[in-house]
Amino acid sequence: MSQRETFQDRPVYALSEITKSIESIIAKNYNRAYYIKAEILKLNYYPHSGHCYPELVEKDKGKIKAQLRGVIWSSQFKNINERFVAITGEPLKEDISILCLATIEFSGQYGLSLQIQDIEPLYTLGEMAKNKREVIEKLKKEQIFYLNKEKKLPLVPKKIAVISVETSKGYSDFMITLQQNTWNYRFHTTLFPSLLQGDKALISIPNRLAEIKSREQEFDCVVIVRGGGGDVGMSCYDDYHLAAAVANFPLPVITGIGHSTNETITDMVAFANKITPTEVAYFLIQQYHNFSIQVDECKDK
Repeated sequence: MSQRETFQDRPVYALSEITKSIESIIAKNYNRAYYIKAEILKLNYYPHSGHCYPELVEKDKGKIKAQLRGVIWSSQFKNINERFVAITGEPLKEDISILCLATIEFSGQYGLSLQIQDIEPLYTLGEMAKNKREVIEKLKKEQIFYLNKEKKLPLVPKKIAVISVETSKGYSDFMITLQQNTWNYRFHTTLFPSLLQGDKALISIPNRLAEIKSREQEFDCVVIVRGGGGDVGMSCYDDYHLAAAVANFPLPVITGIGHSTNETITDMVAFANKITPTEVAYFLIQQYHNFSIQVDECKDK
């Protein structure tokens, strides 16, 4: 047996010796799966391989308190994600809280990681509901929750700024219903193209609102409409900043974002909300028609 190298009378160890020792200690002391709650800071999903390497953190007052790399192999990721979407209406993504079942493993080559075996969607659903309540409370505390509802919709809302996607079925349904109304009322619409679901909508929709605000004298109201697609990507409408942008907007905002099962915060703070783009169109037509009836009644007197 060769003599161990020393330096200043202290033994020198190879890096692999240290990693093997750590690996042995981890394997001995963490020999089962644990339920661990954390937040996904970065998802790091690789479609080509199907593997996912989420960067998991615990935060305290916005600051990272703990951080560890997770691993979800492709054989498990597909099933975990499909079940997550089915229950929460959202795919696994960044900036959400999760409760995962994982083993703690150490590799001399890749370091410490959580080998994730399952993720409990109901935990995330509960956290989403909690965050939603907190956003509502914050908007009410700031006294802006009902601000947009207090705006005045003109008797004849003819000039409409539309935030939507030109190629979407929702926008098409809205425009066809508006243009082919029974009484041949004429509306003037201007489309402000925007992404309408997922995290990118949190930037896109407020940017379009800012554009409209710079031209607010040109419009009577703002309409936000999107097509179908279920509940996936809808959590953006519970975001504080998006809801606050709608609540504070100087013109009445009418939403038709196709979310029938649960009213979003953006729906709640809007001047009016309808389930579908078609219903938004009917709402505007009815405003026009109500005024027309009043005019006809005056003519008959």
